[in-house]
Amino acid sequence: MNIKYIDLIHQSYYFPQEEFNLDGETLQFHGIPLLELVEKYGSPLKFTYLPKISDNINKANKWFEAAIKKNDYKGNYHYCYCTKSSHFEPVLNEALKNDIHIETSSAFDINIVEKLKKTGKIKDDTYVICNGFKREQYITNIGRLINEGHQNCIPIIDNYEEIELLSDEIKGDFKVGIRIASEEEPKFEFYTSRLGIGYKNIVPFYEDQIKNNDKVELKMLHFFINTGIRDNAYYWNELVKCLKVYVRLKKICPSLDSLNIGGGFPIKNSLAFDYDYEYMIDEIVNQINITCQEAEVPVPHIFTEFGSFTVGESGGAIYEVLYQKQQNDREKWNMIDSSFITTLPDTWAISKRFIMLPINRWEDEYERVLLGGLTCDSDDYYNSEQNMNAIYLPKYRREKPLYIGFFNTGAYQESIGGYGGLQHCLIPHPKHVLIDRDEKGNLVTTLFSEQQKAEDLLKILGYEHN
Repeated sequence: MNIKYIDLIHQSYYFPQEEFNLDGETLQFHGIPLLELVEKYGSPLKFTYLPKISDNINKANKWFEAAIKKNDYKGNYHYCYCTKSSHFEPVLNEALKNDIHIETSSAFDINIVEKLKKTGKIKDDTYVICNGFKREQYITNIGRLINEGHQNCIPIIDNYEEIELLSDEIKGDFKVGIRIASEEEPKFEFYTSRLGIGYKNIVPFYEDQIKNNDKVELKMLHFFINTGIRDNAYYWNELVKCLKVYVRLKKICPSLDSLNIGGGFPIKNSLAFDYDYEYMIDEIVNQINITCQEAEVPVPHIFTEFGSFTVGESGGAIYEVLYQKQQNDREKWNMIDSSFITTLPDTWAISKRFIMLPINRWEDEYERVLLGGLTCDSDDYYNSEQNMNAIYLPKYRREKPLYIGFFNTGAYQESIGGYGGLQHCLIPHPKHVLIDRDEKGNLVTTLFSEQQKAEDLLKILGYEHN
């Protein structure tokens, strides 16, 4: 009988895979011996494998380069990193080793940009694309960046008042983009995105506020839909609508030369994940090319703002199964040594699923379980894998520790979870380890942050006044 966990995996998926393989009965991720990582740093822990960031950036650049060549596309491609997916300095340092640009979403992003400029990581010709609704501090910071000479800073206009606000803050001429308020899929609770300006209002807005404004030059049209870049009728229909707006604008605005299609590339969330990135990129480039040729307008330079795709697959979390609770005849709860709500908040907030695999004991028999976190909250659980309505793990044995890993968690989880701050039920945030490779390709690990201590939380709560 095939009763071992490894048998289950072989029955369900092609395995090993590019990033996952076994060393004996223990799991490796990109060649990282995960059990050794736990033995060195303990559990729970979060980790970031930095080389994966550059790997994904380079993949996207090659795919766009190939599509541009195949379609004889006359514009250029620019890869922007969406900083809100992970603002951490080691992440930005790794991303900026490559020929990329930056997309920001709020005021303090600009402070990060300025820090990185001082260290030479961001150059004067790096594009800084400023998205988001712009409150006073954001306007001030954008103005300061441009006034100090960063001419490739392009604020993306989100509402009708921002042109005037920016004009008051910026001393000389400046460039802008306009964000289209895309229409969302019918299943959404709202019809039109709150971000940007409606399709029908883009051209009138340009003619009213930009066309005869000697201080402002329109360079970019920005397009993004919440569900991301997917091969379905909805996405292609929205892209065509966006391109129609671009063509109309281009015919009356010669300075417009760039189209920003935002982010939205999915990342691997299951061992059964299947997405044809090359096809999607080729077809997007092809559609832009055809539309502009038919309208007899020059094609735009293409910008993307990949966040999750850039950093998501670099991250992981490892927990130990502390105890098993048999709550009824059918349900076994494996209790982990941390909390899903605090360390992987998307599992709780939007029912997101990550790749989940045991770190050790792959040759043991398996069982169906539920996974529970430590908080006193009924929603602190994880109950199914992305492509099956159950979780299977090696059988719990008190005398044989079981460690489990969640993979491709590198985007958003730290910021949404309130990294370094209060955690639900005062469950401490786990330690975080950075993993890199030296010039010879050897793995190098560094402890980026310790697990929170009681005094850290007490200080935030006001109990430690000194």
